Amino acid sequence: MVLAEKKYEIREVQNGYANRTLYVNLTKKEIQIKPVSNEMKEKFTGGKGFDLWLMWNGLPKDKKVKWNDPENEICISSGPCGGSVFYPGSGKSIVTSISPLTDIIIDSNVGGYFGPYLKFSGFDALEIQGKSDREVVIYIDGIEGYVQLIEVSEEDSLSVYSHELTQQLTERYAKDPIEKTRISVVSTGPAAKKCKWGILNFSWYVPGRKWASYKQAGRGGIGSVFANKNIKALVCRSPKVTISSNNPADLEIAREIGKIHTEEIIKYDPIQNEMRRVGTGHLPDIMNVTDLLPTENFRYGQHKEIEGKEIPYNREEMRKVYSGREGADGCWIGCTVSCSHYSEGYQVKTGPFKGQKVIVDGPEYETIAGVGSNWGIWDPQFVLEVNFYADTYGIDTISLGTGIAFVMECYEAGILDKEKTGGLELNFGNREAAIELVHQIAKGKGFGAIVGQGIVNMKKYFSEKFGADSQFLQDIGMEHKGLEFSEYLTKESLAQQGGYGLTNKGPQHDEAWLIFEDMIRNTMPTFEDKAKALWWFPLWRTYFSLCGLCKLPWNDIVPPDNVENPIKDPMTNELVRAKIPKHVDYYARYFSSITGKISTPEDLITMSERVYTFQRIFNIRLGKGLREHDSNLPYRAMGPVTAIEYESRKHRYDKQLEELKIKIKGKSTEEKIKLLREHREQQYRKLQDAVYRERGWNQKGCPTMEKVKKLGIDFDDVIKIIKPYQ
Repeated sequence: MVLAEKKYEIREVQNGYANRTLYVNLTKKEIQIKPVSNEMKEKFTGGKGFDLWLMWNGLPKDKKVKWNDPENEICISSGPCGGSVFYPGSGKSIVTSISPLTDIIIDSNVGGYFGPYLKFSGFDALEIQGKSDREVVIYIDGIEGYVQLIEVSEEDSLSVYSHELTQQLTERYAKDPIEKTRISVVSTGPAAKKCKWGILNFSWYVPGRKWASYKQAGRGGIGSVFANKNIKALVCRSPKVTISSNNPADLEIAREIGKIHTEEIIKYDPIQNEMRRVGTGHLPDIMNVTDLLPTENFRYGQHKEIEGKEIPYNREEMRKVYSGREGADGCWIGCTVSCSHYSEGYQVKTGPFKGQKVIVDGPEYETIAGVGSNWGIWDPQFVLEVNFYADTYGIDTISLGTGIAFVMECYEAGILDKEKTGGLELNFGNREAAIELVHQIAKGKGFGAIVGQGIVNMKKYFSEKFGADSQFLQDIGMEHKGLEFSEYLTKESLAQQGGYGLTNKGPQHDEAWLIFEDMIRNTMPTFEDKAKALWWFPLWRTYFSLCGLCKLPWNDIVPPDNVENPIKDPMTNELVRAKIPKHVDYYARYFSSITGKISTPEDLITMSERVYTFQRIFNIRLGKGLREHDSNLPYRAMGPVTAIEYESRKHRYDKQLEELKIKIKGKSTEEKIKLLREHREQQYRKLQDAVYRERGWNQKGCPTMEKVKKLGIDFDDVIKIIKPYQ
């Protein structure tokens, strides 16, 4: 039954913008179309900027809205550059909501076709508010020009599992078989109703294998918000996409820049990271060799027993896991990075799909590290099992990996036992217990009902119910601001500690993935280098989420002259490698050619700084976003918590203490841990001071009035939020 319908006039996109947004209120069964003002484009650009602006104005300002309040919103936007078929990585959607894990804004940059299809159907952003009293599908028809809110009935026989539901809705809304490629579905699975780790799957149909694959908006429990609002799915039917769909200001220049970058990827990717063949599956081996791969709840950085040898997650083994050929599976039309690989014909070994052969989208690095090495499990086939169920159940594999790793350490430390876990022996390496716990999380049953609420809740529960030492739980529970850590070992990287601790949304690497530059390429050796990087990189990475772009074409395929002949950063006139300045220049020219707004690299940073600072202020409005909220990193992110950790790197840690002129002769391991901790926590505090200065924030962690005015976001309600902290 159609509960609400809105017809609208089909218009062409102009200079990357549809110039309208779509608002759906689930409580009131109401659909509205809102205009996009020039000021909105000028101040907030698109993508995450539009999402934040819509939420800032859409949420009531007289209360701190919680994730499960009807007033909470889910916003989805692409951006002015999103949807181009001639520039690599131009198919992203950016999703925002108040997170059930952090109580502040979470944002996820996700592939799949929905964001571009939404824009080409007439809308720069989708804003969903309210809570339906029955399960619904939101359907957007960009060919015939109408939006519907449709009740889901039992007669519809729609699956609760995301991979099946995606296929069903793709079939249902395509008018003929050819049209399946014009359908994109956003859905979650049954776990999103039971846990706080729910994801959203964004689909695209692949004719070659007659299957709708998906990418995940995985972080922060956005899928749990989606399920709580009683949304079954979003479906968009798009007009045919062409090189002119974005109607760029200068199509010829836009295509020329895209051609240059594309040729670079095709030429250099095969001799660099092989993204087109193994995607992010090339990373686990690199991280293991460099002692940065999270192993057994981030205690170690590599496999303890096969040090110096290839792990089962090496590039050649992952090549066997992935199906298809080189460049077979981009998550947007024309993306030559094509890193979105899959495994075909995997036979499921457990759970409701036991014995069936399925397609598994992935696994990507974060999943391999999270549910593989971090659980002490070194088996690609096991990773595929968890990957499949996490996706179709609707669970974030990063939070799942980090969360269960925490549980396993608690089990080995004696905090948990079989009686407390309902019979599960949750030692590191126990495949059977681990996958059973995944199934329990999806059902909201047994011990899984506790685990699926996240590490913050588990720390409180284990302390109150089981008498665990709350300080020990804080030290080893790898979450910050409520969000579980993504999968990089940061003990030796002060830059990445800041990259996690000083983020707006919590410890997710997409804001400042500095570990590679800091620990492998060694491009930021000094304290000053790290502080400056923690200003520039989060802003540059914000640019991609403003415009509907993927970061991988920027930094995963690097032109040789970036190393052989370092060139000058146009912003600082310094010789740099880490920023890949040539690519930064490409993006400035690309943005200019699409929007007609002639922009330099400096301009891109300024537009990003405006939105990044605005998000910080939004956090303050919601009750977080100050120094105190940046400060409480689990100590394991900085250094060794236990004696076994210290002893695993004894030579390294002893040498560091000696270099600090600390006498360690005759001291116990516990005494040395304490001395090292005092130093590293002090270094982190110094880093906070330096980064706040670089960002134009005061030492309370609040943007200054001067910075807000300079960025042109000194709105009355913004000033009211920050004034008490000046």
